[in-house]
Amino acid sequence: MAAGLLTVGLAAPAFADDDPPQSDQLWINAPYERTLPLGADGGQPQSRTLGVGINHDNDNFTVTDGRLTVDVSDLAGVAEVTWPDNCTPSGTSAVCDIPVVPVIGGDYEDQVFLTVRAADGAEIGAQGRITYEATATGGPDGTLTAPQESFDSTLTVGSGPDLAIAPVADIEVGRPGDERTVPFKVTNNGNESANGFSVSLYASYGLTDLTRYDACTYTTSDGNDYAPSTRAVCTFDQVLAPGDSFELPQPLTVRLAPHALNERLDIGVEPSDGVQDIDSDNDYVALQIGAENTADFSVTGDAISGAAGETATAELTFKNNGPAWLGNLGSGDPVADVRLIVPEGTKVTGVPSGCYPRTLDGSYYPKETGAPRYDCSLPYWVLEDTEHTFAFSVRVDTVVPGATGAVSIHPPFGELPFDFDPDRTNNEAVLTVN
Repeated sequence: MAAGLLTVGLAAPAFADDDPPQSDQLWINAPYERTLPLGADGGQPQSRTLGVGINHDNDNFTVTDGRLTVDVSDLAGVAEVTWPDNCTPSGTSAVCDIPVVPVIGGDYEDQVFLTVRAADGAEIGAQGRITYEATATGGPDGTLTAPQESFDSTLTVGSGPDLAIAPVADIEVGRPGDERTVPFKVTNNGNESANGFSVSLYASYGLTDLTRYDACTYTTSDGNDYAPSTRAVCTFDQVLAPGDSFELPQPLTVRLAPHALNERLDIGVEPSDGVQDIDSDNDYVALQIGAENTADFSVTGDAISGAAGETATAELTFKNNGPAWLGNLGSGDPVADVRLIVPEGTKVTGVPSGCYPRTLDGSYYPKETGAPRYDCSLPYWVLEDTEHTFAFSVRVDTVVPGATGAVSIHPPFGELPFDFDPDRTNNEAVLTVN
């Protein structure tokens, strides 16, 4: 499960106000595939909701009058569709009105909700596609069109259990030492029983005292390859018939450790004995748990000396002085970059692992050595006492008494300060030469 934490979200592109780009693109968001269960015990097939929507790239433009065309002609004999109020059907298609089109990366929500179910008489394995097209008013040319023949949803008639975890709200505010109770409930929304199932729990490093259950096996990782964590795998023999629900024997609780900051509790469920869950979208949740805490990042430079032609080692050291750790468990991005502006009269001839050459403004530099700037990436997590040193080989080409190079810490994207860092005076240092 740890590897599954590294997920990347979409973000709206950022541009300088004085030079906004004159391009925009309309996109369609639709589920790639969905399984439609038959009825339990020969009853009416179950309905499912398909959320679909559109958005666009550039927040410099206001985009309105979205029109999403939904074509269900390929579903004949496979599935039936009930149209929502904002769609006007005509034959086997419909045009759905979306008055305001949101920007990618904003508070996006689907705008069209289709109700679908397996057609009467449809057999297991039958498949059909829903295809989509979209236009809207706005953008640099006044009209935007989504790439055609690029968006569709495949519906498959199936049969089996569908173990769904009830939605759980994030816990945004907590303090180190607090205990938090996490609601947990699983319901079988499928048309067949689950003859036993397993529940997996993944608690990030800042969460301790995970509730102990007799049905669970607990392991703790050492943090060598991935951020340290606690994992529990729980096996239950209980049969969950269609419509039945399950709750853990006692409430699920976790405690925020003294080093907690931005924590995460992942919960997953799946049927036993390799039985396929017919809808994997609802059998996993990632709960964010925040703690009011700080992590004091600091960097120290070095002082080297040498005659012209001599090479010295410059050690630049990052340290997290705590009390909190930090892990970018969702994006997998480095927690910070250590930056070196190379001192006048010197040349970097040896570059440590994880460091990348740049021009002074951060653009691509074609050679590994000799760049005027280097950005060194830390891992995606640092513990509350992590210390990491980047050792550069620096050759003195010209003796410039008192030459200095700037050493600093930055977020991996952008130049904004770390909002969790209580002392930003130690985010900068110098490398002095002679």
